[in-house]
Amino acid sequence: MTARSGAEPVTVSVLGAVSLCHLLNDTIQSLLPAIYPILKSGFDLSFSQIGLLTLTYQITASLLQPMIGLYTDRNPQPYSLPFGMGFTLLGLLVLSVAPSFPVLVAAAALLGVGTSIFHPESSRLARLASGGRHGLAQSVFQVGGNFGQSMGPLLVAFFILPRGRDSLAWFAILALGAMAILTVLGRWYKNNGHAERHHYRIARRHSDLSRRQVTAAIGVLLVLIFSKYVYLSSITSYYVFYLMHHFQLPTQEAQVCLFIFLASAAVGTVAGGPIGDRFGRKRVIWGSIVGVLPFTLALPYADLTGTILLSIVIGLVLSSAFSAIVVYAQDLLPGRVGMVSGLFFGFAFGMAGIGAGVLGALADHTSIEFVYSVCAYLPLLGLMTVLLPNVEDARRPS
Repeated sequence: MTARSGAEPVTVSVLGAVSLCHLLNDTIQSLLPAIYPILKSGFDLSFSQIGLLTLTYQITASLLQPMIGLYTDRNPQPYSLPFGMGFTLLGLLVLSVAPSFPVLVAAAALLGVGTSIFHPESSRLARLASGGRHGLAQSVFQVGGNFGQSMGPLLVAFFILPRGRDSLAWFAILALGAMAILTVLGRWYKNNGHAERHHYRIARRHSDLSRRQVTAAIGVLLVLIFSKYVYLSSITSYYVFYLMHHFQLPTQEAQVCLFIFLASAAVGTVAGGPIGDRFGRKRVIWGSIVGVLPFTLALPYADLTGTILLSIVIGLVLSSAFSAIVVYAQDLLPGRVGMVSGLFFGFAFGMAGIGAGVLGALADHTSIEFVYSVCAYLPLLGLMTVLLPNVEDARRPS
């Protein structure tokens, strides 16, 4: 108890710094989808090409994250975080001056590499700084990213649109600031003994479930991530276009509406982790993904005001699941924090990318309205939550 109290200020400062860096990283990353309207008109892109940009970014991140997480579980790399942020910085600068669509794709790939290095190790830092409150720590970490993602549309609407795409280069200041903070965090990581290889071997010994049960549970969680992130991809990549086409909103107002959705998702993320710590992560997962279904089904038929209000509720409810899913999976595979974080962040990015590509092609061949009618049923997959074992009940002391 005393040791925890004595370490608490350091823990809070580290957790806050990790969340801040997540905010800076995801603010930069969010600029790519936020400038899609600029890129679409400037390069005369189709929805399929917009989807390919998202697919490139998300697939680059998704393929690398689990491998990076698994490697750093066994061979911790305390200074990998500023190194990864360097890729993000490079991708941002290339994006600001790209003369053609293939160069835009290359910039998206660089951003994907940057985020693939950032998420596994930063998620590990959040858990190390948690003091045992893993859900709270994951939510604090994740909310930084959610607020960062929500900043993209506002920055585009009020800074980049008036100044042009080359003004993206100014945001290199954010990347440089993040690199400085991450270097300090890497020093804390190393000086506090967290970079020792024996942590992996010791921590992985404990398990209350058979390998078959763990594998089945991980499979269910990945299906839930699929439903959540394909639906979210329909919002982050195409919500602006939907509002512009369906309600004839100007670009700037549509970007503000996207910000409102993303901000509500950030608020929902804050709530999900602590609620999971208190009442159980399986309950949060169940309520989040299935509970959002009535609102997604109503969205395609709502007027403009109803659409905005429903998007707020969808953001609040749906986003509360991710922190609970990640911590639940970390409990299933103790000692594999980096691998689990990389797998789930990577799979989320990959599903969002594939979803964006498929939905973009679907929009080209049908309509953007039809896309939202189809996506409305994705939360039904949340019914698979009933198959998850009650890990927390088994481990909770009597």
